[in-house]
Amino acid sequence: MVAAGDGPWLDDAAGRLVRPFTVSNGRTRPTIALDLMSQVMVTGAGPLGHLGPEHAQALALCRAPVPVAEVAAHLRLPAAVTKVLLSDLVDCGALTAKPPAFHDNPTDRALLEAVLDGLRRQL
Repeated sequence: MVAAGDGPWLDDAAGRLVRPFTVSNGRTRPTIALDLMSQVMVTGAGPLGHLGPEHAQALALCRAPVPVAEVAAHLRLPAAVTKVLLSDLVDCGALTAKPPAFHDNPTDRALLEAVLDGLRRQL
């Protein structure tokens, strides 16, 4: 397995040799709705057709449920590009995606005020 930072796509001196959006063939929108906290996991089915090295790296990262944001961080790609790659894998049956489960209202005013108070104490 090739690590996300290895291979011909990155160079220590020059940085990324391939622009992120060329990885997704210029596509900027995934075919399915994926949140940064959506959990993705391999299904065990092999992907049909030719997929790029980033697709293979994403599959290797998703052996256990993992959030989209974590996959993007490991691949060192923008979240928008990662969502396109992951949606390709969901479309071909190689991955499943589960939306995040919010047990509490994520815009609860009391929670937001507590976070703000904590941030103010840090400054």
